[in-house]
Amino acid sequence: MIGFLSGEITLVDPTLIMIEAGGIGYEVKISLNTYSKLKDSRAGKVYTYLHIKEDAHTLYGFYNTEEKSLFVKLISISGVGPSTAILMLSSMGVDDIQEAIAKEDVTTIKGVKGIGSKTAERIVLELKDKIRKEYGQKEIEVIPDRFKEIREEALIALVTLGIQKSMAEKNINKILKNADKDVTLEEVIKLALKTA
Repeated sequence: MIGFLSGEITLVDPTLIMIEAGGIGYEVKISLNTYSKLKDSRAGKVYTYLHIKEDAHTLYGFYNTEEKSLFVKLISISGVGPSTAILMLSSMGVDDIQEAIAKEDVTTIKGVKGIGSKTAERIVLELKDKIRKEYGQKEIEVIPDRFKEIREEALIALVTLGIQKSMAEKNINKILKNADKDVTLEEVIKLALKTA
C-alpha cells in the first residue's frame, strides 16, 4: 500500500494531479477540496489510497489524513464506490459530511448528486456511531430550523474575520442552542467573537 506521495506536482486538474516521486509520475484522483489546497502548488504531499479492481489500479489522493479516513469509511458502505465518495468529498467538506452523518441528516447527504435515499440512509446507519465517537457527540448540537440561515451567515462572517471554521461552528452552535427566537445575526457574531 502506498501511504502517501511527496514530490513535484507536474499537473493539477480539478479531478486529478500528476505528482513526480522518485522519478515516477503518479496520476492521482482527487476531490475538489484537495484541488483547492494544491492548485497553486509546485510541490506537495498527498495521502493516498490504492483502489484495486480487476481492470484497473487507481490511486486516490487527499490533502490530509482526515479526508482520507472519511473516504475509506465511505467506500466501506455497500453501494458507495470510490467515485461516489470523491463526489461527496467534492460537494461537501469533511466536517460537513461528518456533521450530517452524526446528526442523521439524510436529506443533506441525499443532496449529493448520485446518492439516493437508500444509500444516504445506509451511510448514516452504518457510520453514525463511528463518526460520533471520533467527531465528539458533545460538540454536535441540534439547532432549531429557524436559526439555520443565521448560523450560515454568522459562520461565513467569522471565517472571513479569520476565526477557524471548526471553532466558529462550535461557538455559534453553543449560542444558538440556548438563544431566544429574536436573536439577531449581529448578536450571534458578537457573542461568538467573545468566546473565540
